[in-house]
Amino acid sequence: MRSLYSAPSLDTKYLLLNTQNMNYSTYFENTKKATRNLINLSKEKVNAVLSDLAEALIENTAGILHENEKDLAKMPVDDPKYDRLKLTAQRILDIASDIKSVANLVSPLNEVLSEKTLDNGLNLKKIRVPLGVVGVIYEARPNVTADVFSLCFKTGNVAVLKGGSDAEYSNLSIVKVIQEVLKKHEINPDVLTLLPAERTATEALLNARGFVDVLIPRGSQSLINYVRENSKIPVIETGAGIVHTYFDESGDLEKGKAIIFNAKTRRVSVCNALDCVLIHQSRLNDLTALLMPLAERQVELFADEIGYEILKSSYPSNLLNQATEDHFGTEFLALKMAVKVVEDFDEAINHIADYSSKHSEAIISEDAENITNFLNLVDAAAVYANASTGFTDGAQFGLGAEIGISTQKLHARGPMGLEELTSYKWVVRGDGQIRG
Repeated sequence: MRSLYSAPSLDTKYLLLNTQNMNYSTYFENTKKATRNLINLSKEKVNAVLSDLAEALIENTAGILHENEKDLAKMPVDDPKYDRLKLTAQRILDIASDIKSVANLVSPLNEVLSEKTLDNGLNLKKIRVPLGVVGVIYEARPNVTADVFSLCFKTGNVAVLKGGSDAEYSNLSIVKVIQEVLKKHEINPDVLTLLPAERTATEALLNARGFVDVLIPRGSQSLINYVRENSKIPVIETGAGIVHTYFDESGDLEKGKAIIFNAKTRRVSVCNALDCVLIHQSRLNDLTALLMPLAERQVELFADEIGYEILKSSYPSNLLNQATEDHFGTEFLALKMAVKVVEDFDEAINHIADYSSKHSEAIISEDAENITNFLNLVDAAAVYANASTGFTDGAQFGLGAEIGISTQKLHARGPMGLEELTSYKWVVRGDGQIRG
């Protein structure tokens, strides 16, 4: 496919501007109607669109990166959101790869979840159907634009996106490519709507009851709280990640070093990054060796009193601080991490229960009973034994991509892929039956 990129114009059909005179309900009505355009698309057509989109994003890499640079220029490099905002050629390849993976997955639509025939002859089938119109409010994460569209399109859902002003140019450039691919395949462009970055668009989306079926916020805890408290439509929360790893009495030191280093430093700005290491008091002689690799990446530690006393003789002084209560329960999104010494397994479990955001939690242990108890007792969307929490990701879980990581318990939990973007309905077939 030829390169589609040119600088996005401000009157493009998919971008809702002139907000002072805008009647959002008109756009939402068109969006709602577009759900019917997706119902009858063949699986072959859907997959062809996604495959073409993956190639188009790669071919338009230069233009997308040019627009991304405009967004990056507005944000300080030391802002925790900078890494989330930044696109590279490799990251665009990764986005395209995820889209191809989604295209290759089996669609869950029309899957028969259960079927039975009643004594009166009525045949009942419970089948998977799209949620309908899925709204997503997100911050400086332009990859979400492509991920959400691909997952929604595969599952017959219309997507309404409200990105943040931090990623305005990046989102526009990606949506432009998506819209051109839809146009090529003669598909109603209203199956994807990018709302303007202004706050008025957020308020309109939060109040789009009757037009939008579900709303998913992706971003900071403050954004998630705001959406939950102000939305008039159902919300699926994708919570902040306050992530712990507990190094148990029987933990393997080499495994622990590798797992902790990876979970903390692989990519610090993501929600599955490690925020707090808990270590059993019997393993204090290994604390320095366990954490010293982090110094190579300039990870700043906030250690409790016992941990601080041990680390101060070896860990770089400019990177070591005494922890305060505020450091526990903090999502750092930076090269920073809390350290706490615990008396036993129960204290570790209790600390996690008190401070976890119920996202991802891990234990490093060779004790089968402790591992089983940890996996059973810890209340989180993903629990790990002897592995990095960095794997909490839709693509890593074989979902192709993800629309978010839910930390709630109703409807969906953990990385949300295709199945989580469906509901179900009962299909009842009869032959003239009436109820007495």
